[in-house]
Amino acid sequence: MATSDRRLPAPWVNPFLLAPMAGYTELPFRRICRRYGAGAVLTELVSVDGMVRGSPSTWHLLVTDPSEQPVGVNLYGSDPETFAAAVSMLVERTPFRWVDINAGCPVPHIVRRGAGAGLVETPERLAAIVSQVRSITRGPVTVKSRPGLRPDRVRIFEIAAALEEAGATALTIHARTADQRHAGAADWELTAEVRRCCRRLLIVGNGGLTSAAQAVEYLRRYELDAVMIGRAALGRPWIFAEANALWRGQAPPAPPTPDQLRELIQEHFEGLLELERAHPALRKRRQPPERIAVCRIRGHLLHYVRGLPGSTVVRRQLNDLCTPDQLFEAVDFVIGARARSHGTHGGGTANTPTSSNTARSPAD
Repeated sequence: MATSDRRLPAPWVNPFLLAPMAGYTELPFRRICRRYGAGAVLTELVSVDGMVRGSPSTWHLLVTDPSEQPVGVNLYGSDPETFAAAVSMLVERTPFRWVDINAGCPVPHIVRRGAGAGLVETPERLAAIVSQVRSITRGPVTVKSRPGLRPDRVRIFEIAAALEEAGATALTIHARTADQRHAGAADWELTAEVRRCCRRLLIVGNGGLTSAAQAVEYLRRYELDAVMIGRAALGRPWIFAEANALWRGQAPPAPPTPDQLRELIQEHFEGLLELERAHPALRKRRQPPERIAVCRIRGHLLHYVRGLPGSTVVRRQLNDLCTPDQLFEAVDFVIGARARSHGTHGGGTANTPTSSNTARSPAD
């Protein structure tokens, strides 16, 4: 990995970072990833407009605790003044000091408003946002960006130059254009070229990583300051322990046993439940906290059990899981199937999980 005395101090403790992911990087999952060795974690995408309006569902995303440090808050919006107002509130009300500006979200309705990846079309506005935020927080100010909206409109070099001039600490490049979203090849050579052009800005690679070995290989091959792991960490937070071991030339640790996997899922669920119970004022409650926590972990559950014997049964019944008992009946079914396939004791049952024909999703 290339280093330079001119680079700004990194806000992470090792070069393997958890990417911000809407609906996934809530506090309990961030804590788990840090415990497994993530060098830093980022929150879900948080709207600066929602913060300024005082939206309870927005502020619900900003619950944190010291065990997840270093942690950055990933903010999206389009107006520098609104960013300034939101960050002022953030500094006053929360322990967050690291602000990560989202210029990479490719969701069309966000891009149309000039936010997320829409900011790549206006490097000067992005730089103005960085300047405004830097005037308020003493912590690092970083940006996560796409190279451009389309392959024929790549503006990442202008963006990097503008951010370096504005005093940003780091730029994470998701090496696909916004129109690719999360499909197709990621151009890590482009990320490496940006890294060579920058004098002070730390450059973080992101996009398409699927394993710890690939994360370490790309970190070294492209001489980057860090790499950011997103979907590959879902259901497999121990990827950070694997990456750190490989980076140090050590054998990666064994994956969790069936019993350990169940304990991990239970820890994750209990963290979500604690979050819902501890902050009732942050969310309108039409459902009990137990049901909200079950609904929030269902997406994670698909990743935890992906590829395991019995996982297709759980996938078919996912929207019927509405209570903790139903959730862990499904978990124990998969854990038991995995244990039997490996000839180990998984602590799970061998019965197919039941589902109620009357169970309904909260979206119904």
